[in-house]
Amino acid sequence: MSVQIDPQLQAEFGRVAVIYGGNSSERPVSLKSGAEVLAGLQRAGVDAFGIDLYGPEGNQDPLTQLQSAEFDRAFLILHGPVGEDGTLQGALELLGKPYTGSGVAASAIGMDKYRTKQLWLGAGLPTPPFWVSDEEVALPELVARLGLPLIVKPAHEGSSIGMSKVESLEALQQALETASRFDRTVLAERWMSGGEFTVAILDGKALPPIQLVTDHAFYDYDAKYVATDTQYRFDHDLTAEREAELKRLAERAFAAVGCSGWGRVDIMRDEHGEFQLLEVNTAPGMTDHSLVPMAAREMDISFEQLVVKILRTAG
Repeated sequence: MSVQIDPQLQAEFGRVAVIYGGNSSERPVSLKSGAEVLAGLQRAGVDAFGIDLYGPEGNQDPLTQLQSAEFDRAFLILHGPVGEDGTLQGALELLGKPYTGSGVAASAIGMDKYRTKQLWLGAGLPTPPFWVSDEEVALPELVARLGLPLIVKPAHEGSSIGMSKVESLEALQQALETASRFDRTVLAERWMSGGEFTVAILDGKALPPIQLVTDHAFYDYDAKYVATDTQYRFDHDLTAEREAELKRLAERAFAAVGCSGWGRVDIMRDEHGEFQLLEVNTAPGMTDHSLVPMAAREMDISFEQLVVKILRTAG
């Protein structure tokens, strides 16, 4: 594809590295996100190229990959550990390269669902009751504490990898074993039955909330990236006042973690209709199934405009 570079964007951004790939279990999603972001930037006229970190071609040492590449700022679109947990952000800090998304500390906290929930609780923000695997407790006691159903998840994974909905005591042990294959730290969380919402954040401001509706047990990996029947509703049942409340909560949750630039906050309603914070995503997906581009389109922001707006937040 022939790339026509916009002189104004060239002067503003210089040469931009879209860094994607990585070596986490979310690598396949990151490859798709990276390809979409790179193509979007190039269509917008940005002088952009891709770096597949830990990629199959060239030097496999990620530090050498970064040091040998010539770029002025980076668009980070790795998902999961290394790319989303502060590690890559720290490397770019040492190299003096501006990058998109949250800084080292916020990325590390945001990647850790357990510590994110602790921080939110400390800030007086609502999040579902939970148990973490470093607390020894008998499984019947855990069920008595959280009730059924409940959700079991690795503490440091995204894209719903390793997650299970548990509806019986007998299924709980298998769910814990499944999650522990991906992470040493596992969370069990009270099931929220009032519906799921996601709120994209761009430069500190919430975009229109999306209600997620799926026939799956929950919004799992298949519902996110494969299924064609998942519903993404902007015409949800929230009043204008409740939608404004949801957006304010997402903005507060994002800021409480110290996040910056862009991201996404996932929220559910409990059985009483009250909003409960699930997690923050500091480098959300940007595939054709992804939620941030959907929310941007609802505000008449094209994908090309979106990636340029995100790039402008790099610091």
